[in-house]
Amino acid sequence: MNKNIRLLIFDWDGTLVNSLARIVEAVQVAAQHCQIPPRSAEQIHAIIGLSLLEAFGVLYPDIDDESLREQFRQSYAEHYLSLEQEPSAFYPGVRDALDDYKAAGYQLAVATGKSRRGLDHILQGHQLEDFFHITRCADETKGKPHPLMLQQILQHCQQPPEHAIVVGDSPFDLQMANNAQIAGVAVSYGAQPLEVLMVEKPILAIDNFSELSNWLAQTP
Repeated sequence: MNKNIRLLIFDWDGTLVNSLARIVEAVQVAAQHCQIPPRSAEQIHAIIGLSLLEAFGVLYPDIDDESLREQFRQSYAEHYLSLEQEPSAFYPGVRDALDDYKAAGYQLAVATGKSRRGLDHILQGHQLEDFFHITRCADETKGKPHPLMLQQILQHCQQPPEHAIVVGDSPFDLQMANNAQIAGVAVSYGAQPLEVLMVEKPILAIDNFSELSNWLAQTP
């Protein structure tokens, strides 16, 4: 175990699990249901990490109809949960690495833009309800890039920022980490290309999840 890093905080979608195609489909189905203009996969990838209502505001800045926003949220949630009856698969090496981290004594947490209902449903599908020390969702605290969910995780785990890292695939993950004064780790295989993530000055960039284990083992 790395003696300095004691708490590993992970984004969920695009970092631990390969769920991006399902998110794109659910957003596009919700748009069709609400009879509003569709958005491309690239546009939707750019909002992954935000809470759903914040994402709606980015995708549709000219729509301020609250009833329509709520209709969109409900349609998205229903379709996405239907797709997750079989949970999205972990990226290669992730599940084994998480077990290894826990066995090594790291505290593990999730900080996600998902709703509590959505994350709990998916954790149950993976039989991981009690696996993480703490999970925080955008609808129960401040959404990314606000640092509150990270501050709550640090407080729960009784760790200072310098003993934690945040691993994510979106600028919002890394901005949130910077705002909480926690080192960020960028993954290149998720929603955003590496050149976008490097603007946020992560301490490490990885192309596959196993590289994080190597880095932790080598870092004093």
